[in-house]
Amino acid sequence: MSTQDSHWSRAARSYEKDFIDPYRADVRNPLLRAVAKRADPDKVAADLGCGIGPLLPFLADRFAHVHAVDFAEGMLARARERVAGSAKVSFYQANLTSLAPLHGQIDVAVAVNSLVLPDLRDLDRALVEIQRCLRPGGMFFGILPAMDGVHYYNMLLLDRALASGKPLEAARKNAAHYGEFKYYDFGFGQFTYEGLEQHFWQPFEVRHRFLKAGFHLEYLKKVSLSWQQFACGHELKEFAPPWDWFFQARPGDAP
Repeated sequence: MSTQDSHWSRAARSYEKDFIDPYRADVRNPLLRAVAKRADPDKVAADLGCGIGPLLPFLADRFAHVHAVDFAEGMLARARERVAGSAKVSFYQANLTSLAPLHGQIDVAVAVNSLVLPDLRDLDRALVEIQRCLRPGGMFFGILPAMDGVHYYNMLLLDRALASGKPLEAARKNAAHYGEFKYYDFGFGQFTYEGLEQHFWQPFEVRHRFLKAGFHLEYLKKVSLSWQQFACGHELKEFAPPWDWFFQARPGDAP
């Protein structure tokens, strides 16, 4: 087991407490409706980077078969519990850069906060692999953690501190504390927490990397998150919340 596999397996134990939940009732998330429109009891879906499996029951109810893929055994163990006894879900422990057994097998692929590989070369390879998994007419849906959403939140934290009368330098320190700057490399879009390494996306990067991997990006929309999952969120409720990015893509022409 690699270092990242081990870290993610350990994180599976307290995943709900430590990570943003895009499926909360107070999150405006277009993903479920978009996937439901493509549902077909004769087609095959894949949850790529399924994590602890929150999406698996939804997919299993709407497709003939579901391939659940994750590289961390700890995540797969919890995901199996969600669909215990279902013959419609197959589990694979694999990296998103090595999906050859699924090439040409998938009609609808979904990746929710799993396209976060910290080495951008691996991230590009993963997108190419996913493109190869899709059958003609296949679609790719997902959610990406948004670095610009983090910048927006930090702006509001800074404004909040300044409005309270803090001098600029003190206000910046206050925003850095509540925005948890210590976990971010803003220049390269990286997030590191308790050994976990993740890549956060800018919207221009989504367009660039998807095109490079041979995808046509059809939609890029905000997933409006819940203020209840952010420090100081109760003080910032008058503002629109931070966001992640929902995408819908299909195989297209690489440049």
